[in-house]
Amino acid sequence: MTIPFTPIVGRLVAILLVGVLPSAAMSLEDTPPLKTEYAFVTHVLTGDALVAEHTPDGNTRYVPIIGGTVSGPGLKGTILSGGDSQVVRSDGVFVIEARYMFKTDDNVLISVLNRGMRHASAAVMARLLKGEHVPADQYYFRTVAQIEAPVGSRYEALNKSLFVAMAEREPTGAVLHFYRID
Repeated sequence: MTIPFTPIVGRLVAILLVGVLPSAAMSLEDTPPLKTEYAFVTHVLTGDALVAEHTPDGNTRYVPIIGGTVSGPGLKGTILSGGDSQVVRSDGVFVIEARYMFKTDDNVLISVLNRGMRHASAAVMARLLKGEHVPADQYYFRTVAQIEAPVGSRYEALNKSLFVAMAEREPTGAVLHFYRID
């Protein structure tokens, strides 16, 4: 037997779903705020991009990470090597996945996996790709990072959080301001 979907049936389904999925009935006022805490900043130095055009996913770029610095409360170090794989989608969005390591001032190696995206108007992206300085409020550049530090080290707590970053493109690399998500 098929039950026709009428306004009354729709209301009954909504009432049943609210009982099963209470979060569906939450109002905006009930939504918990996202809490973040400033963690550190990286100044990443990059080499020249290698570009493979017209790949199935778009244009693929590989940008070598050749150095830089990390600094923040209780954290200071030097970025070693790594790379940033980028796919430029058909809509012009750069999808980014960077992997690199840094060595703290007390000689602990820490690994970073940082994924995100960058986009802007065609004119702003052209300026960025030429290596020009463009104010960060003229484009979107955000990432999410997972960090791996040695278990038992004073940096072990980094393993148990995700980090979001607001990033700025510079002619010789990028500056990323990282915040730990509570």
